[in-house]
Amino acid sequence: MEKRIVEWRCMIHDVGIKKFLCTFLILSVATFGASCSSGEGTTQKNNDSSQVTEVPQQVQSDDNSDNSQQSSSQNEINDREGKGQNSQDQDEPEKDDGPRYSSGDSEYLFDQEKLHTFELTLSDQNLAYLDSAPGLEEYVPGTLTFEGESLPVGIRYKGSVGAWVGCLTGDFFEAEGEKSCTKLSMKVKTNWEDTDNTFYDVKKLQFHSQNLDPTKMHERLGYWLFREMGVPAPRSVHARLIINGEYNGIFALTEQIDGRFTRENFNDGTGNLYKEIWPITNNGIPMPDRPLQESLKTNEAEDPTFGIIQAFAQAVINANNETRKDVMRQWMDIDQALSYMVVDRAIANDDGVLHFYCGGNDAIEIGGGCNSHNFYWYEDPSAELVHLIPWDLDNAFDNITGPANPVTPIKDKWGEKTNDCKPFAYGGWGLTQLSAACDPIIGTLATFEQEYQELRNGFLAGPFAKETVEGLLNTWAGQIKDAVQEADEAHNDQPSMSEWLRAIEKLKADLEYARNQ
Repeated sequence: MEKRIVEWRCMIHDVGIKKFLCTFLILSVATFGASCSSGEGTTQKNNDSSQVTEVPQQVQSDDNSDNSQQSSSQNEINDREGKGQNSQDQDEPEKDDGPRYSSGDSEYLFDQEKLHTFELTLSDQNLAYLDSAPGLEEYVPGTLTFEGESLPVGIRYKGSVGAWVGCLTGDFFEAEGEKSCTKLSMKVKTNWEDTDNTFYDVKKLQFHSQNLDPTKMHERLGYWLFREMGVPAPRSVHARLIINGEYNGIFALTEQIDGRFTRENFNDGTGNLYKEIWPITNNGIPMPDRPLQESLKTNEAEDPTFGIIQAFAQAVINANNETRKDVMRQWMDIDQALSYMVVDRAIANDDGVLHFYCGGNDAIEIGGGCNSHNFYWYEDPSAELVHLIPWDLDNAFDNITGPANPVTPIKDKWGEKTNDCKPFAYGGWGLTQLSAACDPIIGTLATFEQEYQELRNGFLAGPFAKETVEGLLNTWAGQIKDAVQEADEAHNDQPSMSEWLRAIEKLKADLEYARNQ
């Protein structure tokens, strides 16, 4: 595999469009000579374990849920938040009678001024098992060592089409085959033996490979921009990862979106969190209970109801052109929602919430229609507000100067509609999409033209200003320069220093282009 595996990325992993992609991608893969893995949540298990002598210990399931703390009172939530805010010395986490990680705050893990190193140790048998079939996404036991302290953890690979393209030897539509790249994204479960155990106040660590991001900056910069604009978004920093004593490379350590995340980012964080489900179906009705239940990432064991998100959907459906703006103000923080869109369009997050991929008759309860992905919805039960949360930014920034990626590009500018709101083909592979503004939620947000422009002006003058962004990129590049060089020297599929530096300069040029649009 060449250092530059492919110039394009296949980032579609939604269940509802998997079959649709297969229709288009098989011929395209033959033409372009690339291969991709299947998406997260649509994998088929490979039962061939002939490469290992014994099946290692595994857990039954894994998701983003955090049911154990959903019943916490608001006072407990505030106490927990206050504890984090009172940590004075982030360089040296406070130590009590136990290990530092048991009382430390997550701010230490996501300190923008640090490059942390994490060491994973697991048996040769368990590592061979993971490498033989990453698409299983099953945990094996191991040990995490961080700053001299160790704890038992569960370890697995994680990924999607974009994360695994060119890195599995088998059928990428089914996530089959062995690991063929140095790095794959990994998830580490820190409450492996004790469900109440936390590691710097988190229960899972997510190390994203950044294999198809030559700059190694997309996630960190994208999430930083969202957060600076007041959008609830995960924190992300760089991290070095060592596996069984060998340096594996530089990763993006990105915060898990779960119950802990909602409690830290919302006044009432006990509500429902949904992954990649739209409130309104393609048939124009509120999303039914069953698909909402299946997408739920909090409160699964609490006999949840879906009244807030369904009431929001129904209110939007019932509204007319004169009342729909008022409905949106009632159910959403408009400045926050518009700020989300301002950042999303500036960084060309074309594989996100505004790209409605069309096709796939197996799409649940949506008529086999058009679906976006890489986002979460959170419903605040006290304020009765719904919030969008961005996710999976490794394909952001790709299409700023044009449709460089054959799969992800969005044809429309913000608020535009194409083909009378009927699906149309676009991009290098001619995949079918629908204008986002044709959706009643997105379309109504696009009518807040003055508010959107004011927020964009603030964004350009503030977080997205040239001196701010380039200063960040230079600082972060200085943090990871040695780690990038180390990876190039250790592995033949990692970018050289010159390749990486050129990619950083191209990113700066692309961002300057975005400022002037």
